[in-house]
Amino acid sequence: MSEIITKSSPLACDYFKEVEIISTLINRLTLDYNPSLNGERYMTDTELSRHLKITKRTLQEYRNAGKIPYYQIGGKILYREKDIEMLLEKNRREAF
Repeated sequence: MSEIITKSSPLACDYFKEVEIISTLINRLTLDYNPSLNGERYMTDTELSRHLKITKRTLQEYRNAGKIPYYQIGGKILYREKDIEMLLEKNRREAF
C-alpha cells in the first residue's frame, strides 16, 4: 500500500529543506549578478562600497578629489569594473 505524505512526514520535510537551500543560493547569485554592457561591467555606489569595504561617503570623497573614475547619468553614479581594477593595481604596494 501507499503511504500518505503529509507536511510533517520526513520526505516532505527533506523536500522543503532542499527548496529553502536552493532558494537561498539563488538569492545570493542574484545579489552578485551584474549584467555586462559591451563586455564591460559597471557597479553602483552600494556594490563598490561593499566590494572595497568602504563607505559611500568615502567613495564620494574619492570622486570629489579626482581619485576614482566614474560615470554620472542624471543622479546615478556608475563605476566601470575595469577602471577600478586598474586603479587598485596602480596603487598596490609591495611588501618589503
